[in-house]
Amino acid sequence: MGSSDVRLSVALVDVAEGREPEFLALATRFEALLLRQQYGRAEMIRDEAVPLRFYAVRHWVDAGAAARCHADPDVQALTAAFARIARITHVVNGVRHASPSNRFLENRRITVESDRRSGFDRRTKDVGPAGGAERRRTRDRRLGPRRTREGAGDIDLVDAARRAREHADAAYSHFKVGAALETADGTVITGCNIENATYGLTICAERVAMFKAVSEGHRAFTRIAIVADTEAPTPPCGACRQILWEFGGNIEIVLANLRENRGRHRLKDLLPLPFDARLL
Repeated sequence: MGSSDVRLSVALVDVAEGREPEFLALATRFEALLLRQQYGRAEMIRDEAVPLRFYAVRHWVDAGAAARCHADPDVQALTAAFARIARITHVVNGVRHASPSNRFLENRRITVESDRRSGFDRRTKDVGPAGGAERRRTRDRRLGPRRTREGAGDIDLVDAARRAREHADAAYSHFKVGAALETADGTVITGCNIENATYGLTICAERVAMFKAVSEGHRAFTRIAIVADTEAPTPPCGACRQILWEFGGNIEIVLANLRENRGRHRLKDLLPLPFDARLL
């Protein structure tokens, strides 16, 4: 471990009240797994000033070991278990994913043709109740992982998508969409649709969220919430379905408007015959 190739990752962990024994048991299993598989070593450091706060420190053997760890199904299962009982905020990411072989679970990476519709195949106007802008004016507009939960281990993904929608740049269609993508470790990455005078360069909220997440090193995802100001559910367009499948696999799709949830689906039901690396 004395090599200059050693990498360090640190995450801030806020454990849900009453779940500390379960959390510490998971931490012990995780530490043992990293040592057994020779990925590196992990330690959990308690914050003496905040009773249920810990710092998860991972000392990787090297960037390759970190990549193998992230792709390990046993590690992914433990990470998902952590996310159910704690809020996890990444502080230091000392590794980089350098190649397509570091993708989550399987290499679904393919070359995707540019989508000429780029979000304009959605309905072109909001049909929600009048006064929506005034009603939302008092909503807390701050975003980020710390603002997406009511408490540790309790993610309000739809509300995060509603807040993200307020930042949409929809000068041409006036149809604003927000998305919130949950990673396997409980981090929430948001996105909104961003339009362009060259319509083909417009990008949907779902792809913004996914690309942000991948660029920050996330490779495992559980679900995504999509919000628009419409009575009927607004599902992802074809291009977004392909991108979500490419990086997220059969994740859960939560559809909602500004007042209520409008449906839940698995991506395989929205994209029943996907094209991916298995066909190459």
